Amino acid sequence: MPSTVVRNCHLDYRLTGDGPDVVWGHGLTSSMDEEDQLALVDWSTAGAGHRVLRYDARGHGGSDSTTEPTDYSWESLAHDQLALADAVGIDRYVAAGASMGAATALHAALIAPDRVRALVLVIPPTGWETRAAQTGLYAAMADLVEAERHAELLAASADVPPPDPVADEPLWTERFERKLAETDPVRLARVFRGAGTADLPLADAIATIDVPVLILAWTGDATHPLTTAARLQELMPQSELVVATTRAGLDTWSSRTATFLSSLTSKA
Repeated sequence: MPSTVVRNCHLDYRLTGDGPDVVWGHGLTSSMDEEDQLALVDWSTAGAGHRVLRYDARGHGGSDSTTEPTDYSWESLAHDQLALADAVGIDRYVAAGASMGAATALHAALIAPDRVRALVLVIPPTGWETRAAQTGLYAAMADLVEAERHAELLAASADVPPPDPVADEPLWTERFERKLAETDPVRLARVFRGAGTADLPLADAIATIDVPVLILAWTGDATHPLTTAARLQELMPQSELVVATTRAGLDTWSSRTATFLSSLTSKA
């Protein structure tokens, strides 16, 4: 797998296809390999006619883990993304991502507005007033992971219902259990602590983003609340929000993304 070093961190990546550039970031604790099995957006179809850069974020998948929690803030991860884009020869691109990757894309659009020409934000995470409780949860999870108190973590996660569109799918509902079994606890604790340093950009800053934006959200997920997606739609004048309540709705996300990207090409 191709790899490069950006900002003192070795990142694995995949660059596929030809055409206008799209950069996709995965969610917290995920990776390219996991998304190959549990894809919210299938880039083999959604990215038709585009060159798509996917990568394992710092501390995830095959990429390096670093020790400083703020290395994993969403703003810091946006700097990683922009540096990786530089390294592979990408200038202007559509910044896209799920959860942590969506937040990374937002920060990238504000750091380098001349480079991000559109956004695809999938299941945006907690932010602003809903973020404090989530960051406290991540700190507690990091402590339990480091202590290898997996039974307590699994018991707590069992009380949290899965998002509505994937509620009856074991691959999704058993994801966290697999993660605990497969991931080095030191690496996992680092990304949880890092997530505790992260938040979305200020609302006033987001309101300055005036590029086409597709927001894909789902229901039944307190970690990715519909309130965040709705607020983002309110703030950005060129945004569209699509909400999935069922698996059938979720299954449209790849085609919706493809249509959105095609519309950008037709306007270029």
